[in-house]
Amino acid sequence: MVKSIQFNFAVSPKGEYRSIVQEEQDSIPRYDDVKGYGFVDKTCAQPPREVHVEQIVPSQEGYTISEARFVNREEAGENDFNHFGLCFRVKAGPGAYRVQVRTTSSLEDTRIAISGMNADELLNVDYWDAARLVPNRTRVFQEQNVWSYDYVNGREYIDIEIEPRRLQSPVGIAELVLTPIPIYLRPESKRPTLFTLGDSTVKSYIFMEAPMSGWGQVFDDLFDSRQVSVINYAMGGRSFKSAYTEGRFNDILLTGYAGDVVLIQFGHNDESHDEDHRFGRGATEEMYRTYIREFYIPAIRSRQMIPMLVTPMARVDGEAPPGHVYTDSFRVRKFPVIMRELAEELNVPLIDLNRESLRYYNEIGIEGTTAVFMSIEAGETPAKTNDGSFANGHPACKIDGTHFKESLSKPFARIVATCLVQLGEQGELDAARVASWLKPEVQSAIREQDWSAIYPEKAADTMTGRGAYYRNQIEKLVQLGILGLDEQSFFHPEAIMSVGEFRLALSRLLNLDPDEIKQNLAEGTLSRELMGSMLQDAFDAKFSMDALPAYMTDYNGEAIIPELPEYDPHLAPDQRGLMYYPLVSFEQLQDTVDIDPVLYNKVKKAYTLGLLRSEKGIERGQVRNGYELEPKAWVTREKAAKSLYYMWVLYHPIEVENDLSVLKAGAVHPVE
Repeated sequence: MVKSIQFNFAVSPKGEYRSIVQEEQDSIPRYDDVKGYGFVDKTCAQPPREVHVEQIVPSQEGYTISEARFVNREEAGENDFNHFGLCFRVKAGPGAYRVQVRTTSSLEDTRIAISGMNADELLNVDYWDAARLVPNRTRVFQEQNVWSYDYVNGREYIDIEIEPRRLQSPVGIAELVLTPIPIYLRPESKRPTLFTLGDSTVKSYIFMEAPMSGWGQVFDDLFDSRQVSVINYAMGGRSFKSAYTEGRFNDILLTGYAGDVVLIQFGHNDESHDEDHRFGRGATEEMYRTYIREFYIPAIRSRQMIPMLVTPMARVDGEAPPGHVYTDSFRVRKFPVIMRELAEELNVPLIDLNRESLRYYNEIGIEGTTAVFMSIEAGETPAKTNDGSFANGHPACKIDGTHFKESLSKPFARIVATCLVQLGEQGELDAARVASWLKPEVQSAIREQDWSAIYPEKAADTMTGRGAYYRNQIEKLVQLGILGLDEQSFFHPEAIMSVGEFRLALSRLLNLDPDEIKQNLAEGTLSRELMGSMLQDAFDAKFSMDALPAYMTDYNGEAIIPELPEYDPHLAPDQRGLMYYPLVSFEQLQDTVDIDPVLYNKVKKAYTLGLLRSEKGIERGQVRNGYELEPKAWVTREKAAKSLYYMWVLYHPIEVENDLSVLKAGAVHPVE
């Protein structure tokens, strides 16, 4: 029978509860290791948070405290506040516990947390991923003045933190019960689970964020779903600290079974300079060590789950000059070095993605590497980032050297899988077990060092050099079966696209009858004005002006869009603000007189709707539009792929996961 640890803070004794009484007059019982319980003046949070032992008052109901001053959110920011209060510490080793607190005060007035966790986040999270496919299964229970939460501890003690939400409002603790939660043994009928946990470089993305991708999003495609479930808990902005404080890590441990695997990569957001903030993301090197050594690894093992660590890939310089050799970006806080050291010390399998990423960048070179990171130019995608729409170029006016496209997330997933196999071959039994769950064809690809059967969309002439510029779009269109490679797996990015191939590709992409693209064209080469006309036909067949894609309507902030009466077509581009629609109006283009009169209205509409954009004068990493449409210019195959990819994203709902395996499975359906 599981025995609870029970504390009574009221004056009147209660059953088998241990009474917490004053040891001497005006003396509050403080924590010491011998007793194994007591109040402390600093919590075990990282960094430690100050609380007020001296202001605790014993009462008939329990121990209470009120505060005359807070370090408020308004003073210190959302992630660095302190309402002080009290903290009661209990010696309780690594393991899962149901923590039940009865307060002396209303829960509306009381903020309760465990060992540095964020009480407000524990109440507010419904799903852990952007597509809302991974629910939060560990929720706070509150009823009257009883607060309860299931928590997995990695340290030798647990802190119960109680703070007032309002000044001069007494709050306090009346009872505390810690009930051990047994390890969950997996039923024979249930597959093991491989959990991935990390930041934006591991995250699963939705179409709103295309073309950004994380390796965790495509990692599951490498595994045999009959043998293992792969669930991605990663989310942008997370670090070892924030994934812990919000309860994300805790939910994994109470969702999984003994023998399940937790694969963790953190380090990028841990570099943030907010390590002194209560709920910041950043960490000093010592804090980084503490989270791995004292929070994560022992907590995972306490549930008889298997921890594995992945060093964070190096960031890249998006402005790197020709001949640049990529080196590790972690030069100040050397988190990959620390992770390597701790993996050896704690006997945890380590996948060194940091080193392997550098090897890959230098293999494909400057042009190949820049292309697969988030180096965005006008017309590349209708989606957006936190800064606004990508439609006119990167709204942050930079080449993002941290986040990347699917054409890099797949190589990273391949590297992680390969490292697992190699570890297994070196005698690491847990890695060998995970590697055994890989699809047979993936295991064969690793043995033979030939991934062409797994990623047949890889074109031999788009990996390095100038041909890699639109690698991401080309690979996606080939993967979708919309465009093809020749017998030597070449795409020929600079060859001219034919009218017939583009028309067929566009109709297949949007599930249209080719006849709905009304242009009656003979086979020949594709010009930009013909492409614009065909794009407009496809758009009219797929959408209506009364139900435009969300990319066109939701991403414009305060900007005045072309459909509004007050739109000024002669406004300077830099005065339009960030928006989906072209920043250079159709009226400002310098060569519209060259458009075939038969095609003029369709081309104008296609341009106004952002389906066709200037390709002259645009630049990656900048919000920049050109003033020339070049209607008679021929369209290369790579530029056709760019346009088709744009339409593919535009076609999908913004909150659907951008994962082809999910779409094929019919879990979600594109907008009709």
